[in-house]
Amino acid sequence: FDLNLFPQATRTLAPWVLTLAVIGILYGALVACAQRDLKRLLAYSSLAGVGFIVLGSFALNSQGLTGGVLQMVNHGLIIATLFILKGLQASAPVMAGVFTVAMLASIGVPGLNGFVSEFLVLIGTFLAHRWWAVVAIIGIIVAAIYLLWAYQQVFHGEPTEADTKIRDLGWSERLIIAPLIILIVLLGVFPKPVLDRITPSVDQLIIHVDRVTHAPVPANLRPGSASGATTHHLSGLALSAPVALSARVDRSATPPTAASPGGAP
Repeated sequence: FDLNLFPQATRTLAPWVLTLAVIGILYGALVACAQRDLKRLLAYSSLAGVGFIVLGSFALNSQGLTGGVLQMVNHGLIIATLFILKGLQASAPVMAGVFTVAMLASIGVPGLNGFVSEFLVLIGTFLAHRWWAVVAIIGIIVAAIYLLWAYQQVFHGEPTEADTKIRDLGWSERLIIAPLIILIVLLGVFPKPVLDRITPSVDQLIIHVDRVTHAPVPANLRPGSASGATTHHLSGLALSAPVALSARVDRSATPPTAASPGGAP
């Protein structure tokens, strides 16, 4: 979807889309609890992750939309790491350790990237539609249950003869996973560089949607404020057209002044 193309429809349908997002979060989490195959479990957990992206996007405020965009990045990093892994802790300790980090990031443990994006999504949604945020928190609790259960079954269950033959991660696989783990930890500890790139575009989008739908623009995004000045300086099509139009109207409404004695206009 593109909120910039359909701002009025976005504002009108936001409550319905938020409802579908919360249903997706709860449905994905509950169905994941019933899975016995790890990859099917991760597939349904992805449905819940996408629900958080939609939830933040349609909160239509800076915190929620920024969290939704960051959740897109974080979800890709976490799921990519989890899908690479399979095995047992006894025969594959490195694999078990990497799975633990990715699992905790998916749950939203502070210090890992999943916490930052989910926290922003929930804060933004709570400010705009608090009951949807309250219900979405249940999805996080259920996610902790099925992911911890999956870790216990896969890595701490009774190993079979076939399981003992599973090899640990090789050096080539470790080189592939290492950047993902570094980004998971780095975005959890210091997300500011990424948020600084996301926030200006998000602020422009929110101002555009609010102006088209005749909703009040948040005070911190108005041109007179400090952050509003930055947003105005970085503005694109969403701001340049209204600003240029208002300037033309102001000039046309100003009555002509008499010529000065020196002939200057």
